[in-house]
Amino acid sequence: MPLNRLLLRIPTVSKTVSRSAFTATKPDPTKPNMLRVGLAFGTSAFLWALLFKQHSTDVNEYKARNGLE
Repeated sequence: MPLNRLLLRIPTVSKTVSRSAFTATKPDPTKPNMLRVGLAFGTSAFLWALLFKQHSTDVNEYKARNGLE
């Protein structure tokens, strides 16, 4: 394939892959996506619970190793 044909194909591919800013819809802040909000808060709560559980396990192991119990 000649080099000039290869160079001609590159801009057409990039134009079809790119998204226009004029056709994209912006999120409406008055109507939050409750599924995404629930997933975000649920994930955060799960990670905090995991952190507290791991901390208590680590503290108990520290006490057992150092003979503090």
